[in-house]
Amino acid sequence: MTVLQLYPAPQQEMALKGLYLCRQLQRQAALGDMLIYANYIASLDGRISLPDMHGGAAGEQGVPAALANKRDWRLYQELAAQSDIMLTSARYFRQLAKGNAQDLLPVGTGEDYADLCAWRQAQGLTPQPDVAIVSASLDIPQAALEKVQDRRMLLLTTARAETAKIAALEAFGIKVMIAGEHLVEGQQLKQALLAHGYRSAYMIAGPGLHTMLVQAGVLDYLFLTTRHMLLGGDDFSTMMQENLKHAVELELLSRYLDTDGRQDFACYRFTGRAAA
Repeated sequence: MTVLQLYPAPQQEMALKGLYLCRQLQRQAALGDMLIYANYIASLDGRISLPDMHGGAAGEQGVPAALANKRDWRLYQELAAQSDIMLTSARYFRQLAKGNAQDLLPVGTGEDYADLCAWRQAQGLTPQPDVAIVSASLDIPQAALEKVQDRRMLLLTTARAETAKIAALEAFGIKVMIAGEHLVEGQQLKQALLAHGYRSAYMIAGPGLHTMLVQAGVLDYLFLTTRHMLLGGDDFSTMMQENLKHAVELELLSRYLDTDGRQDFACYRFTGRAAA
């Protein structure tokens, strides 16, 4: 499996396997800081999810089957392998409890991903990244939490969260931290993770959490797979939610064309607020 490097120059053919792993994201943060990165796959018309793609209840959305593919999933796994902790939402665990989640939180344990497990071991990392759940409602099915008991779990919530729900989660072994008054705040989230010694965090949740991290200025990289197709539809999600307070600039770091010509893989660095 190969890709064609389009940017930066010169153009050259490269192996898909290891394309993202070589970035060493777990080592990039400066001392006392951490790197937070996000990843999406989208159609040319910007759709990241459409209704009922996993047979869920009315109103639920999932990654369209037309977008999902093994080559993108390989890179998704490589990004997971470089994380100390993965940032997700209570919604993911509700989908997992119903059997509608895209997959159990990686790193994958099958033969295709054995090299990633070996890589983590060689880097002195735990077999699996820890998990941080960001939620104000704390509506998280225990049955789904049991599926990831092989790793440390944290929960970031608000000062107004129900104390009974907090107590139940703490009894389950989850470390609960307050990271905002009414809503979870990005800067407080980052400081809470830093306090626990994390250096790299992989955001795999939907547009709500993504928008919050962008607004707070704590997101460092965006990895984006663009599938060369149009999906259309009036009910869909894009990678951003609600209005941004201001435009946010990103710098293109790399772009690769899949050799089948049906998608490309890009990495962007957040550079801050756009000039007026």
